[in-house]
Amino acid sequence: LWLLSAPLGSARARRRRRALPPHGLWPGASGRGMWLGPEEVLVANALWVTERANPFFVLQRRRGHGKGGGLTGLLVGTLDVVLDSSARVAPYRILHQTQDSQVYWTVACGSSRKEITKHWEWLENNLLQTLSIFDNEEDITTFVKGKIHGIIAEENKNLQPQGDEDPGKFKEAELKMRKQFGMPEGEKLVNYYSCSFWKGRVPRQGWLYLTVNHLCFYSFLLGKEVSLVVQWVDVTRLEKNATLLFPESIRVDTRDQELFFSMFLNIGETFKLMEQLANLAMRQLLDSEGFLEDKALPRPIRPHKNISALKRDLDARAKNECYRATFRLPKDERLDGHTGCTLWTPFNKLHIPGQMFISNNYICFASKEEDACRLIIPLREVTIVEKADSSSVLPSPLSISTKSKMTFLFANLKDRDFLVQRISDFLQKTPSKQTGSSIGGTKASVSDPAQESLPTPQEASEPPASPSSPLSSPPSFSTQEIPTTSQGLLKVFQKNSPMEDLGAKGAKEKMKEESWNIHFFEYGRGMCMYRTAKTRELVLKGIPESLRGELWLLFSGAWNEMVTHPGYYAELVEKSLGKYSLATEEIERDLHRSMPEHPAFQNELGIAALRRVLTAYAFRNPTIGYCQAMNIVTSVLLLYGSEEEAFWLLVALCERMLPDYYNTRVVGALVDQGIFEELTRDVLPRLSEKMQELGVISSISLSWFLTLFLSVMPFESAVVIVDCFFYEGIKVILQVALAVLDANVEQLLDCNDEGEAMTVLGRYLDNVVNKQSISPPIPHLHALLTSGDDPPVEVDIFDLLRVSYEKFSNLRADDIEQMRFKQRLKVIQSLEDTAKRSVVRAIPGDIGFSIEELEDLYMVFKAKHLASQYWGGNRSAAVHRDPSLPYLEQYRIDASQFRELFASLTPWACGSHTPVLAGRMFRLLDQNKGSLINFKDFVTGMSGMYHGDLTEKLKVLYKLHLPPALIPEEAESALEAAHYFTEDSSSEGEPLLRQPAQPAVLCNSPSSRGACVGASSPTVGSGSMPPWGALWEGPTALPGPDWPL
Repeated sequence: LWLLSAPLGSARARRRRRALPPHGLWPGASGRGMWLGPEEVLVANALWVTERANPFFVLQRRRGHGKGGGLTGLLVGTLDVVLDSSARVAPYRILHQTQDSQVYWTVACGSSRKEITKHWEWLENNLLQTLSIFDNEEDITTFVKGKIHGIIAEENKNLQPQGDEDPGKFKEAELKMRKQFGMPEGEKLVNYYSCSFWKGRVPRQGWLYLTVNHLCFYSFLLGKEVSLVVQWVDVTRLEKNATLLFPESIRVDTRDQELFFSMFLNIGETFKLMEQLANLAMRQLLDSEGFLEDKALPRPIRPHKNISALKRDLDARAKNECYRATFRLPKDERLDGHTGCTLWTPFNKLHIPGQMFISNNYICFASKEEDACRLIIPLREVTIVEKADSSSVLPSPLSISTKSKMTFLFANLKDRDFLVQRISDFLQKTPSKQTGSSIGGTKASVSDPAQESLPTPQEASEPPASPSSPLSSPPSFSTQEIPTTSQGLLKVFQKNSPMEDLGAKGAKEKMKEESWNIHFFEYGRGMCMYRTAKTRELVLKGIPESLRGELWLLFSGAWNEMVTHPGYYAELVEKSLGKYSLATEEIERDLHRSMPEHPAFQNELGIAALRRVLTAYAFRNPTIGYCQAMNIVTSVLLLYGSEEEAFWLLVALCERMLPDYYNTRVVGALVDQGIFEELTRDVLPRLSEKMQELGVISSISLSWFLTLFLSVMPFESAVVIVDCFFYEGIKVILQVALAVLDANVEQLLDCNDEGEAMTVLGRYLDNVVNKQSISPPIPHLHALLTSGDDPPVEVDIFDLLRVSYEKFSNLRADDIEQMRFKQRLKVIQSLEDTAKRSVVRAIPGDIGFSIEELEDLYMVFKAKHLASQYWGGNRSAAVHRDPSLPYLEQYRIDASQFRELFASLTPWACGSHTPVLAGRMFRLLDQNKGSLINFKDFVTGMSGMYHGDLTEKLKVLYKLHLPPALIPEEAESALEAAHYFTEDSSSEGEPLLRQPAQPAVLCNSPSSRGACVGASSPTVGSGSMPPWGALWEGPTALPGPDWPL
């Protein structure tokens, strides 16, 4: 959200308004009424009733509002909602007129008589006398219009942030939304749509407002009003569907209600935006990451009249996420634009149509036909960008050459000159680049320096073009050389025996290597390789051991991040040495459980490398830190790559390819488990019912997804699945999981309990073999499930993969993302419900509230915390939320939030003294002096006020007038008040105060206070006795006239 320099309701804005001259004040400053840019009205009395008038202005009420109106009023009210024009919808308005003119001008509108009266009174008090001076009516109208425009400009200066570009009509809709639903200035409207809300079987036509944090709907139809406000964080289901009862509609579910909206002009656009906003809300619940506007987003020259800046921002985010996921690019890469073109592919001598994408560090290409060709060109590799001569055969060609001596020819570019200029601009900003000749005419070249300076202290060298050419010098972590800094553990621990000695397996491996070498020759090697259906075929046949690490780095995109962050891993290792945390303790505990059957991890060299990689990642990303299963995956990465390569592969896995898998609640794995269950219902319906009955899917699939089958299959077989995963993504894991179930359908249907089903699947997976592996067999310790029955049949991993592609390859990446969104809502809301139950169980039983009341209070408390993230700026509650903390500590509120809850919920709210009492109660509950209280603290305070007996309530009241509840400033004001009244009474009744038998003397004895209070004594304040503050024993005095009870 934009941060306003001085929000209208803030203290600074109030001070600014107070500083204005009295006649400069405008009554709409509260944001309730609205001044309007004067617009001509030809028929002033149609559908309106004049209520007040003077020589220059007329105040009118809309027919159908207020008393009376009849059928005409009902029809007018319905028309207002359907047409949605501010001049028509507002029930009150003020028109400017002159005596001899038939033309009227709208100058203000309001939603109530009170609001419009403020505007009317301001006009009468400030303009009537001035306007009577003018002789010319035309001058009067010009003056009024200029004055109103000036007021609006003053209002907008305070309301709108600098650089705001939202169109005028959209601003009016946003202001109306805030007024209608009571939203503060911080709540930004993203877009609004005309639609129908189905209340029962009756559609209510109205307007749907989508803000960053809320879904709102308003309708006024034939005298019936409908107003809805739903927080995105409360949405549990969001679907676009069509039923017999409803036409094509959008369904929005919360824990309490089901809402249906239909009759959209563009239901696809609306639903997509709703998905984005709900996703942002789930992200907020997951890791406290609120929405921040992208300030670097390019501003359009001509903003669309009905598109807000936030809507463009969200659209750009969606395109960026899709672009990064498609080409496996770093998380900070921003798409600048894309255009249609053709790419010459030398391997088949064709011009392939597709789209060229340009971002700040990459030029990418994707063919229209899926799998025909995909290309990634890092700008750091580009040496020459050349505009060739156009011809009828090759219109608008563009040639791009790289350091690896590859040249890519694009054609049919619509605006080639602009495109070349954008590429030139990005090349200028590319690190370690020196621009050659400027782009003018037909050619632009970028020099290819012999060396590029890198920020490593050892030496400066040019980043290699592909993983096959290693980095200049491995980072050293100690004075002696560590083998794992330059090569994978397999090369360290596996004897390099000649291929001829391996027989048929060796020959097969050699054939694979030769096939890949031919592929490299035809399609290129390194990041700029043409990626086609042929590439996928080779991956499915198995990647040779010698190329596995290189291709994993390329296909995952980890190579891009590694070469652009030289020395980063070494720095992390240095910084993390000797640092201890919960993550490092868990890492130490799991180190020796990571593939203990493999010789590479049966000695300190492999264990130390694993420790460094895991600790460095925990140091890089403390939000994730360390999660079980990361050790198994990382140990396999270390077998095929150096420590630095394994680290960047782990980054790609945790942060891009398997999002949210390895956080404390393994949300990502639970989401994909939900997708797996949904797919099982679709393709294996009979088995799905049985598996749900046995409760098996949730038990098996989590380990399959978290470890990519590495913990449940023999290593040689599972690593082939990892090959395909780095090329295809999560799609392969889902396909293989479905193929495993499909292969065991009959046996699983005969199972009687969960244990039997687990045994069936475990035995099957244990016997998935890789007969082509040249590595010595590694004992698989997952489960020794072979019983006295006949040994299970071996399954070749390549046959399993082939079947998975034949039967289940119709899965598409965008379909998976759609299902992920649907499941993410379910999973996160389920986790929130679990958190609520855990927090409520942690509250002592003698608190006085029922379980239902505690749950309701928890939801109110949580909503108040989330409000600090919506509109609270840098409030401490929002800053300090840590999702890794225990549930009870995740949601906390500060003093200002507690003050709002105190005023609305407690029985001790007492007018103007409520803020003082709330502040003292907060300080009393904030026992650790952290300026934040959790739900348990909050409920404890509420319980004392609601369910404590009289004695307990008096004790609480007494504590509220002692430190820490009473702060020194309040104590000083109390003493001043006591001294003031003591001196005042002394001057008037001094002889009475000196008499020792006065009741005031008795009150100094604790045993006689009750008698003093109930005694027949002169009235306090009459001069016959000191005030209460002077009589009370204790460290401080009570405030006399400010006593709140």
